[in-house]
Amino acid sequence: MDLILASTSVYRRNLLARLPLEFRCENPQVDETAAVGEAPEALARRLALAKANSVSQRFPGALVIGSDQVASRDGQLLGKPGSERAAFDQLRASSGRRVAFHTAVALVGGQEEWQRVHVERVEVKFRHLEHAEIERYLAIDEPFDCAGSFKVEQLGIALFDEIIERDPTSLQGLPLIALCGLLREAGYSLP
Repeated sequence: MDLILASTSVYRRNLLARLPLEFRCENPQVDETAAVGEAPEALARRLALAKANSVSQRFPGALVIGSDQVASRDGQLLGKPGSERAAFDQLRASSGRRVAFHTAVALVGGQEEWQRVHVERVEVKFRHLEHAEIERYLAIDEPFDCAGSFKVEQLGIALFDEIIERDPTSLQGLPLIALCGLLREAGYSLP
């Protein structure tokens, strides 16, 4: 069965490549705009399913993985900063505070045309960050395409006092523990 990752994210592709699976990546072409009042977990779930369904419609019979991550602080959504200034502002506002990440993974399609979705919640507690620390960090990791303005798999780990999680890959953008369970349920043999 053809396995497709509905993502253009190099981070998700690298995570999925850790598993002994043959897969390819396709652009899901999904509008990621949150609906008014949409909760972070609901948004992550909806977008993961939308991405998987978008690609599944173009490749009938394929098993498609969709994923999305939504960050929030005090209920306010934190998107990808897109610029150094926006990343600086996000990190300064997160200094000494807790930020929640909801990472959803969806598996849809296949021969039986079924769908499953799982959402992992990760909470991080940022250290109190000095102005100069934030500037140095941003110059090194350049996390401008990452929700929350950090790369946990790189120097971003030094920004935290604590990470509360069940699956360490969730914070990186694709919860592999949950995905392995979904793949086994779909008939893939994994260790």
